[in-house]
Amino acid sequence: MHAPVDGHDHAFLTAGSIALDLIRRPEVTDRWSQPSALEKMSIGALACHLGRQLARAADLLPAAAELPTLESADDHYARAAWVKATSPDDPANDRSTDDAEAELGPAALHERAGAALERVRELMDTGAAREVVPIPWQGWALRRDDFLLTRLLEVVVHSDDLAVSIGVPTPQFPDAAFAPVRDLLVRLAVRRHGQSALVGTLARRERARPV
Repeated sequence: MHAPVDGHDHAFLTAGSIALDLIRRPEVTDRWSQPSALEKMSIGALACHLGRQLARAADLLPAAAELPTLESADDHYARAAWVKATSPDDPANDRSTDDAEAELGPAALHERAGAALERVRELMDTGAAREVVPIPWQGWALRRDDFLLTRLLEVVVHSDDLAVSIGVPTPQFPDAAFAPVRDLLVRLAVRRHGQSALVGTLARRERARPV
């Protein structure tokens, strides 16, 4: 059984506001061209990647979906090519869009991401956000709640990446935004590494494994 279609609406808006505050921090602007915590990615490119999660929501929530709809966000990650990529040079991990947006500078990102978040808020307030959302670069669609869960995961994970990169505390997300991401990450870790690896890593220091 699926959650109501607006289940993650408010959580996404809250998480987006937190991410926007992080993107606008002066440390991001000051270190824009420096390497981030992610291999082969500048802090500016990482900030743009984080901000683009808001832009993607703004672009896709009102779009008509004429693609097959997956059953869950878990299925999305089971099929996405980048999940199985093992190198930043893999074509599925192409960073050219992040680099191109970073070339435009931090002020352009602030304007772009801020406008996108306001557009998402408007779509949700007016009922213009659709119940099924296309993901055209993947070739499938997701129910809105599942789509927003994938964006929440991106926001939570890359906010941590960006905070670590600029040496500030990672933002704390409210439970409505963080808990679904936590649960999804656990499910994905079990699917990829098995129950024993997850249990050992979380409960036994002697048996910790990368998950």
